[in-house]
Amino acid sequence: MQVTKGIAVRRASLAQLPCPIARSLDLVGEWWSLLIVRDALFGACHFDDFKTTGIADNILAARLRRLVDAGILNRRLYQVRPERYEYVLTRKGTELAPVVAALRQWGTRWTEGDDQTPRLLHAVCGHDVSVGVLCASCDRSVAMPEIVRSLDGVESPLDQRVIDEMSASSTPRELLATSSITDDYHEQPPEAG
Repeated sequence: MQVTKGIAVRRASLAQLPCPIARSLDLVGEWWSLLIVRDALFGACHFDDFKTTGIADNILAARLRRLVDAGILNRRLYQVRPERYEYVLTRKGTELAPVVAALRQWGTRWTEGDDQTPRLLHAVCGHDVSVGVLCASCDRSVAMPEIVRSLDGVESPLDQRVIDEMSASSTPRELLATSSITDDYHEQPPEAG
């Protein structure tokens, strides 16, 4: 529940919408939720571990409970006296890793400020990892202009304004870097015009 100008406002549920993005946001769309998942991916498992982001205890307890109820975290007793629990990602939770990585990649590129979070590196070569779009059938990287939308078996191109904006504001290398998997993604956003 949010409070706006002294009035309690209940958040509308997106769970019943016919859209997997909306249903996903219903589970992890509140900003603290993905930060808890991020920290769990980096090894946090105790209540105090998750408090390092500055989240209030009551909000943290509510978010952990919601993530457990959603099957994203498991709550396991690790100490009997006093009772203490740890929170460990389930398979459903660990499958949010690419989402967290994509948000980190986008935030590195498009937001300003210090970055005091761990970098995500490829263990084999030591370079930063990046997230892109792959074809599920041929396992090939796909650039945004190659993507069409399909609804009820009818395919149509993405909005031309989206494609035009990507083409106008990106060099071919940047366009490829923002839409396919690379291991050397270090470019800054294009300068404004």
